[in-house]
Amino acid sequence: MSNPSPDIPVVVIAPDSFKGSLSADGVAAAIAEGIRRARPDSDIRLCPMADGGEGTLDAMLLAGGKRHVISVRGAAGPMRAAAVGLLQDGSAMVETAEIVGITDPVGMGVPVAARSTIGMGQAIRMLLDEGVRRFYVALGGSSTNDAGAGLLVGLGLQLFDAAGQPVDPTPEALVRVARVDVSGLDARLAEASFVAMSDVDNPLTGEHGATAVFGPQKGVTPEQVAPIDTALAHFADLVEEALNRRVRNEAGSGAAGGLGFALRMLGASIEPGAEVVARQIGLDTALRGANWLITGEGRSDVQTLHGKAPFIACRHAQAAGVPATLLSGAVDPAALPRLSEHFSGCFSPAPGPITLDAAIRDAATLLTNVTEQLARLRFGTR
Repeated sequence: MSNPSPDIPVVVIAPDSFKGSLSADGVAAAIAEGIRRARPDSDIRLCPMADGGEGTLDAMLLAGGKRHVISVRGAAGPMRAAAVGLLQDGSAMVETAEIVGITDPVGMGVPVAARSTIGMGQAIRMLLDEGVRRFYVALGGSSTNDAGAGLLVGLGLQLFDAAGQPVDPTPEALVRVARVDVSGLDARLAEASFVAMSDVDNPLTGEHGATAVFGPQKGVTPEQVAPIDTALAHFADLVEEALNRRVRNEAGSGAAGGLGFALRMLGASIEPGAEVVARQIGLDTALRGANWLITGEGRSDVQTLHGKAPFIACRHAQAAGVPATLLSGAVDPAALPRLSEHFSGCFSPAPGPITLDAAIRDAATLLTNVTEQLARLRFGTR
């Protein structure tokens, strides 16, 4: 990274996406335009972020690599086109939201008890065919709650009932599994390593597990929590015994409806998604010599401080001695005291009372305008 003149502002722009409005790349571009209006001479360094949910593939590929579109099973069963990434270092990026995402109307069109993550296993297997042996798996935004049974089946695991008949890897069917056969698991998995990207530290089962905590947002009813949790625990008993590994209570096993459990069974480590992205895109390098970082997301509240992309970007900026400003679509007023302990100012681009439709439609313009004013204030321009 070159060293600009001391008189030239160096601004690092590292936002997450504004869900339903702008991609992280689009948010960064709009903020950059506001900086240029105030200080055309600025050295602007764009570092769009993500934290393991939708958009993580895009953020990881900005550092270099190729997007590949493959055909895999969606959460509901029918095949769907999904993108994966081959990164410059030879590793691969698989985004759960691309394959069994909660925003997919087809996948969400069947009850959560009938959804499966088979497509995740299929994607990994296809990438193994391409010679990939190191995987990043972004766990955010899943619509599934199958303990990753589908992922393991997609990689060769077989499930049988008491009569020796195959059992589908869905939450409603797992309770019928009497035997698992791990002999068919892809042998190449022994050569592979996995990094699961998530800031969730929940176990697989129990009152703090995948079903009880995250199931309701995917469609699990109060009456279904106990039976589905029991089914996942039953499946975990069998798989853990077969593979001689105990991971259900480890932090992150409950991520993505239990995908974290399945990946841990394959030896995966779990890391905060935003930290992985920050490392991949070279955020620390971009911060060298900078005098301002701007980050943000669609809505900021106290959850932002639990590993979300703006908070991770802020922590990296603080380590580099760079002040960080939060510029999000909305900022929860009740969270301002907590947020202000970390950010040098928290702002929303809304100029006043505004409808949600208008905010979404005009997000880029609103971001550019407020950034220009913030930059004029910060740099003393007029």
